[in-house]
Amino acid sequence: MTKKKALSTEQHDELLASLKERFAQNMDRHESLEWELIQEKLEAHSDKLWSLFEMERTGGEPDVVEFDQANGEYIFYDCSVESPSGRRSICYDQKALDARKKNKPEHNAMTMATDMGIELLTEEQYRALQKLGTFDLKTSSWVLTPTEVRDRGGALFCDFRYGQVFLYHNGADSYYGARGFRGLLRV
Repeated sequence: MTKKKALSTEQHDELLASLKERFAQNMDRHESLEWELIQEKLEAHSDKLWSLFEMERTGGEPDVVEFDQANGEYIFYDCSVESPSGRRSICYDQKALDARKKNKPEHNAMTMATDMGIELLTEEQYRALQKLGTFDLKTSSWVLTPTEVRDRGGALFCDFRYGQVFLYHNGADSYYGARGFRGLLRV
């Protein structure tokens, strides 16, 4: 089933209003950036708006966290306090999902991210996010896993406990109600 990757006028307007409000309420995440320039860039890229809509729809609460001067891109991260609720109880990737013989989850993080047009956060990006607030006190989030780990059946995830980020490993086919994934979008 192919999803329509265009927003209705109402969805478009509601999304931009939500993003603008979140931007204004969290200026400490992007002190030197101006909303008008971000909105102008978003308006020029409807595919990116659709991806942000998917981030929002699945509970990610996307917000701008930096501007990449070298590439001229605004970078949005999922900034929900806990791992996005609409992206939990999933294993790491399609290979892991296919390997499960029973009790399969409905989806996997890598395919969901690709379908949404976003990237999974790396461990370094996850740590950078934690400098902007406190995230995943009760949940955890899959992070992009190095090939050497994935080839051996594992996958990595992070959470924030006891005042610091923890990086863990698990079988890539595992899934838990409190584990999802956080993504990023470059616009």
